[in-house]
Parts: sequence; C-alpha cells; structure tokens
Amino acid sequence: MLEPSLLKRFVLKPALVLATALATVALAAQAQQPVPQPATPKPAALSDALPVPPAPAPEGAAAWLLMDYATGQVLAGENIHARREPASITKVMTSYVIAAEMAAGKIKPTDQVMMSEHAWREGGAGTEGSYSGFPVNQTAPLVEMEKGMVVQSGNDAAIALAEHVAGSEDAFAALMNAYAKRIGMTESHFMNPHGLSEEGHYSTAYDLALLGRALIREYPKAYSYNKIKEFTVGPITQPNRNVLLWRDKSVDGIKTGHTSNAGYCLMASARRGDQRLISVVLGDSSEKARAANSQALLNWGFRFHETHKLYDPGKVIASQKVWKGKSDKVELGVAEPMLVSMPRGKYAQLKPSMDVPRTLVAPIRKGQRIGTVKVSLDGKVIAQRPLVAVNAVEEAGFFGRLWDEFWMWWESV
Repeated sequence: MLEPSLLKRFVLKPALVLATALATVALAAQAQQPVPQPATPKPAALSDALPVPPAPAPEGAAAWLLMDYATGQVLAGENIHARREPASITKVMTSYVIAAEMAAGKIKPTDQVMMSEHAWREGGAGTEGSYSGFPVNQTAPLVEMEKGMVVQSGNDAAIALAEHVAGSEDAFAALMNAYAKRIGMTESHFMNPHGLSEEGHYSTAYDLALLGRALIREYPKAYSYNKIKEFTVGPITQPNRNVLLWRDKSVDGIKTGHTSNAGYCLMASARRGDQRLISVVLGDSSEKARAANSQALLNWGFRFHETHKLYDPGKVIASQKVWKGKSDKVELGVAEPMLVSMPRGKYAQLKPSMDVPRTLVAPIRKGQRIGTVKVSLDGKVIAQRPLVAVNAVEEAGFFGRLWDEFWMWWESV
C-alpha cells in the first residue's frame, strides 16, 4: 500500500505535468501586455528625436499652466496650486453654474432677468469695473444678460444673473462652491459672481484649468459665448477683452481678468485639428504681456505635444484566467476612452502594463473592475485607467467548481 505522499508523487505524475502547463498558460495570460495602436501612424520627423525645449515661462506672471484638454495632463506650469485672486475669470464659474441650473430645468434662456438697483450700483457704469450697460430696473432675456457678462465682462450682469438664479449674491456663491467641489476644484473658494477683490475669494491656476475643461466638455453652448468678439447693449458696443480671438483663429475662449490685487489674468483655449489646449496666466504685468505669454504657451504646446487615443471603451485589450467559471477566461477593456498626451514623436516609446490579481474567481460581472492599465514614458506613468470586464463570467456548476478548487489547491502546495 503506497503512502499518500507517494501516491501523489507517482500515481498523479501526469496530472503534475498538466498542472505545470496550466500554470504556465495562466502566467502567460497575466504577462500579456496591451499594445496601443495609433489610428494613423505617422513617420517620426528628424526633429522628434531632439529633447523638447522648456516651455516659454511667463516671467512676469505669479502663476501659470498649460493643460491638455482631452487628458487633463499638465504639460507645463509654475505655482499651479498657489492661491490667487482670479479676478473676472470668476465669471467662468458663474457661467458654469448658470448652464448647470439650466440643464436641470430650474431656469430658461428666455427668463426675464431684472437689472436691480443693487446690481447697477455695485457693478454698473458708476463703478471702476467693467459693465454691460443694461438699464437699471429693466429686464432682459437671460441669454442676453449672460452674453453681457461673458463678452463685455459686465459685473452688473453677473450680479443680476446671480440674483435671478439664487436670490442673492451670497446664495449664488454657495452654489458656485458646491459646483466647484463637484468639478474637483479643491483649492478654490468663491465669495461673489464677478471676481472683484473680496477676502476669502480665491482659486489656483490648476483649478481654473479644471473649470475651463469642465465648461467646454459639459456645456459647449455656454462655452461658445466666449468666442463672440463684440456685443451690443442699447447704443453701446463693447469688444471682447480677449485679444487672442483676433490674433489666432484657433482660439475660441476663454476669459480675461484684472484687478489691482490680481494683476492681469487670462485663461485661453485653442483647438488645432483634434487637439485642444487650455492655458492659464495669473498675475501678469500688463494686458499685452498676458496675451503674448498665453499665445507663446499655446504655440509651444501644439508644436511639441500630441494627443493619442490608446483604447476605446468596450474593446478587448487583454484576457485573464478565471477559476470556477463557465468560461476559463475573462476579456478586459476600459470603461472610458483612454487618451494620453506626450511629446511629439514619442509614441513608439510608450510602455503599457497591467496590474491584475493573480487569481480571479467567478462570478464576474460585466463592467466589474479587475485591475489597472498603465502607460509609461521614460519610466514615468503618464496615464492610467481601470481595467474592467468586457464580458460577464457566470459561476460554473458544482463539479466544475470542485475541479477548479482541486487545481487551485494543487498550485498552492
């Protein structure tokens, strides 16, 4: 009579070979690497082999940033998390709140908005700030009042809109902060809808770029007002203060700002081909400098960077061994498009990898998160997304589960 240990060694010898083969297959599946494929591969230019020159840093600015719109990657910047007064760039947050409340059905473009005496006195022609010129104690359609705020940077229009949406500036500021939190603006706090200096009213270059990205992505109609070059209220026609709209046809926003405390500010966005960039320059020395510096950042970004879509949602990019399931593998993909921004000509140097559990056990739901796919360049992770199950894997029957249980035990001893 053979001892159990000898029985395992000699009688089940073929099973040991099979188990080894299965383990090898499982490890091979785990090592499988998704390989990104460009939609239209382009030959690298000779200049692509050269290092990317430093970004043209705005020397007179207190903080600045350049962000890729599609990925949210910061391509360059300084003091991007430093608190700064955003001046009239604040009105981009006001536009976002109005668009969100409109999407929720709480207000309409045709609403008649009153230019109250308070709005007129605090932000009208009698003040030192910019104004729209809507007559006091008269109404105008909300969409017209909003254009007066966006194009003319009217402080009076911003106050009137805040009163219409929330009843008061304070109540509207509470809405601004709630929506900012939803966007992910963790370094901002708003006290008013117009951006005039007030204690506790601040943001950062990074947060403002997130705001611009959110407005463009979620409310393109509201964003489109930012490219209007001039707007007329009564007998007064005023130009948009963003001079880049005239200098660069790829620029379609976003907002200027200036106070004595904030300095000269500009958040700009441009689209060339399929690529969009967002620049933020805060606390610059003059109107001329903020425009020139923003233009230089955009030109540098477009010249030396490109954006690629690596994976589409729902497409299989890898598979993984599954135990105790009706199927012995699960196909993996991403739930959202995976894009990456990188220096031009570096696409072939991307290094994709997967982090997945060594052991997966059914049942597995379709869309269930399984692991993470990462893409690295020069040893640095530049993008990552959750890996999810493209297909469901139902639990096997009793004998199927028992069989896999045995092999799982065998591999563990």
